[in-house]
Amino acid sequence: MSTLRFKVVEEAFKRKAVPASVPDKITSEYYGKYVFNRDQMAKYLSKNTMKTVCEAIDEGKTLDREIASHVAAGMKMWAMEMGATHYTHWFQPLTDGTAEKHDSFIEYVDEPGGPIIEEFSGKLLVQQESDASSFPNGGIRNTFEARGYTAWDPSSPAFIVDDTLCIPTVFISYTGESLDYKAPLLKAINAVEKAALDVCLLFDSNVKKIYSYLGWEQEYFLVDEDLCVARPDLLLTGRTLMGHESAKNQQLEDHYFGAIPPRVAEYMRDLEFEAYKYGIPLKTRHNEVAPNQFELAPIYGETNLAVDQNIFIMSLMDRIARKHNFRVLLHEKPFAGVNGSGKHNNWSLGTDTGVGLLTPGKTSEANLQFVTFLINTLKAVHKNNALLKASIMTAPNAHRLGANEAPPAIISVFLGSQLSAVLDKLEASTSEEAIVVDDKKRMKLGIAHIPEVLVDNTDRNRTSPFAFTGNRFEFRAVGSSANCASAMIALNTSVASQLKEFKTEIDAKMKAGISKEEAIFDTLKQYIKDTKAIRFDGNGYSDEWKEEAKRRGLDCETSVPLIYDAYLAPQTVKMFEETGVLTEKELHARNEVKWEVYTKKIQIEARVLGDLAMNHIIPVATRYQSMLLDNVYKIKAVYPADKAEKLSEMDSAIIEEIADHICAIKTNADAMVEARKVANRIEDEREKAIAYHDNVYPYFDVIRYHVDKLELTVDNEMWTLPKYRELLFIR
Repeated sequence: MSTLRFKVVEEAFKRKAVPASVPDKITSEYYGKYVFNRDQMAKYLSKNTMKTVCEAIDEGKTLDREIASHVAAGMKMWAMEMGATHYTHWFQPLTDGTAEKHDSFIEYVDEPGGPIIEEFSGKLLVQQESDASSFPNGGIRNTFEARGYTAWDPSSPAFIVDDTLCIPTVFISYTGESLDYKAPLLKAINAVEKAALDVCLLFDSNVKKIYSYLGWEQEYFLVDEDLCVARPDLLLTGRTLMGHESAKNQQLEDHYFGAIPPRVAEYMRDLEFEAYKYGIPLKTRHNEVAPNQFELAPIYGETNLAVDQNIFIMSLMDRIARKHNFRVLLHEKPFAGVNGSGKHNNWSLGTDTGVGLLTPGKTSEANLQFVTFLINTLKAVHKNNALLKASIMTAPNAHRLGANEAPPAIISVFLGSQLSAVLDKLEASTSEEAIVVDDKKRMKLGIAHIPEVLVDNTDRNRTSPFAFTGNRFEFRAVGSSANCASAMIALNTSVASQLKEFKTEIDAKMKAGISKEEAIFDTLKQYIKDTKAIRFDGNGYSDEWKEEAKRRGLDCETSVPLIYDAYLAPQTVKMFEETGVLTEKELHARNEVKWEVYTKKIQIEARVLGDLAMNHIIPVATRYQSMLLDNVYKIKAVYPADKAEKLSEMDSAIIEEIADHICAIKTNADAMVEARKVANRIEDEREKAIAYHDNVYPYFDVIRYHVDKLELTVDNEMWTLPKYRELLFIR
């Protein structure tokens, strides 16, 4: 009955590693080969054009059309020498993916039908028109009002994929609203850099520029391609909607940091080789906790470029995986009962003088600056904890948060014992007392041939969604499939708003005759008191913490559609508008998109689950049940009644058990369909999303429970879907 499944599994287990592409040069010699970076610009642009472009990137100066034409000419020359025949504006609509429309360089010389030339003007570089109604827009654009524009972002270098020059751009509507992630991200970065500079000048007049940094860590699963294709739920939703856990999964903790399987190692080599060509500085690769789960991470970089690199590498991961007969699963919870996948966002701020604003200093003044930015970040997270949760919340991430080492859906901050003690001491201190924060302390192991270990000033807390890790904050709650920009927009905007408020308070106190140092100390001491509710170093999974978080006034909402309401809270709208990042109209539109996307994801999963239950599971279970019934009849025909009754007792019990599960699956699948029909008639996107969350989604676990019980009961040879024990272990 399931010959196909066994054949697929057998072929998957027999697969050998596909040799990775072997570079003929050391990494530094081909690094950034496909990127129009500063080295390439220096070769293809005049000194004046190069200087102007660098000023636009470094200082935010506007490029005029004439300079853009010079850049376009040099960019085209470089691209064509690299084999490019087309160009595209590469942008990030509100889909968590990217979009691109390819145009050839060719144009007629004089008139249609005549000879052609390759042309790429400054006008084409700077701006293109796209259909704004065909992308998620939250009602900003109607179908009959389709015009939208993509506009070049010079701060993120162009790159070549296959035969196409890709130009990173923002995406805006005809009426000027942002329709993407990049535009508000750039505004949020600008806001936090400006606000941080104003505060930084209180400590160091030499600072001219602040940088927002991001270092992401990308977790993912790999599954053999044939096994994935044999699972319609994995193929269509990115996760298994059914499947009993394997007898062995991650409970022995033997996969984490273990030897990388040969097939996976070859995939990783190929991926790194390609990533380096695009200037993506991948640094780390390792096995993660769950079977078939892995992680890659780059050296940190400026936030805008880091976001672009992450969204690009997600597509690159998929392309390379196909070559190695894998499918990459970026869903936050593709398999129940084992770790899900996150995308930890390591965020920090730094100066053009080389100082990390979240790095402890070596003097009391430097530590005062460090503590100032640390406490202001706490204040920003405290005030906007509901918004930060909304920025990372999606239908897939809701499965991950609060389970198997993923942080809970309550935003709190982990500082560690040393920093907590520093803040407690500062709260009780006078302004004359120095602030001392040890960078690292030494741990003697007592083993002669092992050197002393430098211990960071904080431990780690895997249940914390927002943890300080020595010189940065790690936003651990971000989902694997998400665009990092969503979290970075919310975080940078929140910190920018808070730093502006802090500077205003300091200025007011200084104007009243209070010294700068005393004003800073007094304000920080008050902030420490204000932010105690957000600080939590304990177990984020405990029921006690959930109750305590409610008492502290933290946002504990678990319904995804309701969590999105945080974007429209009056203080949130005011913050985004005052920082110039998003208007109230844009916030409402984005929430419409979020509710609509949530509804569609649950709707798709419900349809897939119903299809599998009715067309795969019930027919197989019924067939097995018929075999058992046939066996009972044969037993009764062969044996005396008393013996036949005894021999058929077990089969009869299984037959009844199967009947109960089939009945439950059919009843709940039908009820789920009816609930979906009712929800679909709701026009308001928020109310529809709530209906799907409250009335459709609850059937998923009920149906899955009965399907998984049948998986344990039905003859293994008859079961059509690859099982967890087959999916989760790459040979």
